[in-house]
Amino acid sequence: MARKKKEPGKPSTAWQGTYGDMITLMLCFFVMLYDPSESDAVQMAALQAAITNTRTGGNQSLNPGKLSDLGNTVSALPSSERGTMLATAKKKAVTIFSPDVKTNRITVTSDERGLVISLLSDTFFEQGSADLNIEENRDTLLNLVSFFSDPEISKFRYRIEGHTDDNPVSVNSSFKSNWELSAARAAEVLHYLSSLGVSESNFSIAGYADTRPQFDNSTPEGQAYNRRVDIVILDEGHF
Repeated sequence: MARKKKEPGKPSTAWQGTYGDMITLMLCFFVMLYDPSESDAVQMAALQAAITNTRTGGNQSLNPGKLSDLGNTVSALPSSERGTMLATAKKKAVTIFSPDVKTNRITVTSDERGLVISLLSDTFFEQGSADLNIEENRDTLLNLVSFFSDPEISKFRYRIEGHTDDNPVSVNSSFKSNWELSAARAAEVLHYLSSLGVSESNFSIAGYADTRPQFDNSTPEGQAYNRRVDIVILDEGHF
């Protein structure tokens, strides 16, 4: 009696689980490496053009309207590059001012104006005064000088803004109102930076009194945070 031929078994699929895990780990690794702030704007524009060309059939030339769109993309590249530069400036600021942030002397934030380094006025100035407390803040002020002397940072333009709370100045103050006080504090910070070698050419100053509060002036804590000097590394649209 002839033996029955044994049918070959189905191939094992156990390897698929291991393979899937490896692919997932590689994906996670590359996601961790990716930094959107460092994306190459030129490559992104080229990618957009390639996608557009694919949609038109691959072998067709772009019509004038699409060429115009591509031109608009290219003209916007400096702004993208500037965004990358601002991201680099923020990383440097967070690093150099880390001790001052921990002691609530300085805050480093960003908003529609650009990168904002805020000096809390109660630390740097006496009440109602525009004279810098240099001795008590020497290390912090020298860090500011070092930061704004950096060749990469010096490519930007800056605005130093003075801000107060909503309490009127003292009757005995040498300042007529919070407008003069806020502007004088901004100018004092600029004069200090300039005295230690920071070029004044890219700076401007402004005094806003109590017109741009960050917190509610109804509490002492809110008022304290509103009394500040902001050094703004300006984004392109706010020169």
